Parts: sequence; C-alpha cells; structure tokens
Amino acid sequence: MRTQPRIVVLGGGTGSFTLLQSLKQLSSHLTAIVNMSDDGGSTGVLRDELGVLPPGDVRQCLVALSDTPAVRDLFSYRFSEGRFRGQSLGNIILSGLELQYGSFEDAIRIASELLNVQGQVVPVTLQKHILMLRDGRKVIQGESHISNHAIEHPTHRLWLEPEAHINPQAKAAILEADLVVIAPGNFYSSLLPICTVEGVAAVIQETTAQVVSVTNLVNKHGQTNGWHVVDYVRQLENRLGAGAIDVVLYNDQPISDDLLKKYAAEGEFPVEINPLPFSNVQARAVGAPLVAEDIILQDPADTAIRRTLIRHDAARVCLELQKILVEDAAVRNAKRSKVLSSHP
Repeated sequence: MRTQPRIVVLGGGTGSFTLLQSLKQLSSHLTAIVNMSDDGGSTGVLRDELGVLPPGDVRQCLVALSDTPAVRDLFSYRFSEGRFRGQSLGNIILSGLELQYGSFEDAIRIASELLNVQGQVVPVTLQKHILMLRDGRKVIQGESHISNHAIEHPTHRLWLEPEAHINPQAKAAILEADLVVIAPGNFYSSLLPICTVEGVAAVIQETTAQVVSVTNLVNKHGQTNGWHVVDYVRQLENRLGAGAIDVVLYNDQPISDDLLKKYAAEGEFPVEINPLPFSNVQARAVGAPLVAEDIILQDPADTAIRRTLIRHDAARVCLELQKILVEDAAVRNAKRSKVLSSHP
C-alpha cells in the first residue's frame, strides 16, 4: 500500500460531509464521488429555474475538503430572509460558474481552487436525470418526493430516467483506490441512486480496493423500518453484485435517550445489530462506538429540508477505517492477484 492510501467516498450530503472532514487528516489522496439525483431544497430551485446540474451535495463535499476557512464559510452561508431565504450562496456560485463556463466540471474545478480543496470532488455522472420509484401501481418522480414516500411493496423498483452513465473520472478514481467507502446517508435518495448509475456496479466489482459500507445509525420511517445492518448490505449488493461489500462498519454504542425520543416521535429507531444475521452475508462485520456525543443543531436559515440530529463521530469512523486498511491488507492483495491473473 502507498504511504498515503487512495480513498474514495461514495455518497452525498451530510453523510459524506461528516466523513470527509476527518478523512482528509488521513490522506490527501481523497475523492468524493457525489450523488447527482438531488432535486430538493435550494438545489431543487436552481435546478428547476436554471436547468443546471444539482450543486448541493457537490458543494457540501467541496466545503468538507476545503482548507480555507473564510471561503468555506462563504460557500456555507444561507440567506435567512427575503426572496433568497433558505438559498445557499455556495449553490448559487456553483450554478453561476456552470452557466458562465458551460461545464459543471469547470465549475467544480474553479470552486476547488477558490476553496483550496484537498483531494477532489467528482459527480458520479454528468448526465441530467430524474430519480424514479415504482411502488406497486404508484410511480413517484423526483428525489425529494421519493425521500418522503412511505414504501408499501417489497417489489418496488428504483431507476434513473433517462439512464445515466458513470463519469469516467469517477470510474478511474474507484479503480485506483485502496479503500472505497460507501458513506451513510438517505438510502433511497442518496446511496441507491449512485449504485443505480450505469457502470458503477461493474467498476465496484473490478476494483482491487477494500469496499467498506458505513451503515446508518437510524432507520428511516416508511423506508427502512426495522432494518438490520445486514439488510443494508443485502440491498446494496442487489445493485452492486454479490460479495461487493468487503466490510460493513456499524455502530454498537447506545444512543442517548434524549436523541432517541426526538427520532421515536417520527417513528425512527436505531438500526438493528443483533449478532445472528451477520452470518448470512460475506462481508466482515465490524462494530464500534460511532455516535457523535454532540447534538447537531440545524441552521435556522436551512428551512427546506429536515437535517439529521444524530451523526457519526467522524474521527472514530476514520480510526476504524485506518484499522481496516491495515488488517485487510492481505485481502486487498488477494483481490489484486485475482484481477491480474484474469488479465494476462
């Protein structure tokens, strides 16, 4: 393994933002591959009115990797009143750059220079699309509507319309990685959309990196009710292929009663961790205390979307990922040998 591992984080929004802030202390060879299905909140307004690609999750990842506090704060600023109430200044800047230069890639490049980003932020696809869900006879259109939809049928289907293909830059980053981390996040509106992009499953199967899924702390009411850690692995592998997940990292620490009460009021409870189901998946299960002790308060100007209060302790997650890199070096080398032998 290189002195500094090449790490790729798949996700979008708060989950990736939280992990990236600590992972940049572990390696400067960081790539955040970002979900591009977002159509809610500040992002949704810009996408609808200007026809731009969704900037919100990209902006969060850029801010997480920034080493310039003043500019980072500028990109994080939200207007609290007037016609721009709830709008993120960083989202507006990214959309303006895309319109000015005719390229979202150029917009990210220029914003990365302004923010002095350590690593790179890469959209999983550069093709405009809409996230779709069929649930029985119902068809739900758009990430923001799907996020709020209570799924009723076990045979539901998620897809992108039109079909979107993996960004070559994202593909290259995954193939060159030592570690691929699937960040926690909204499962149906953030994580599965990335896995649904054409070409993502194939490159995850091809990479010699260790693929680690960091499981959510809390199940989402109406979508992942009663899920065990193993259910998350199974659903990811339904998209990515059997055995795609090498390690699943999950929280085994009790969550405070005060926080649980806030979530229980909306029907949301911690992900199940009883040991028996772990034998049903190939992935190595690693449990650790991963809950942040501080309660995260939502920006009062951020009124369009409800943000999570229970967050992962990014430093603890980073420590566990370091251990996985060391402990699973032999597994990673075996994967590389297998790939080399299949490409004489």
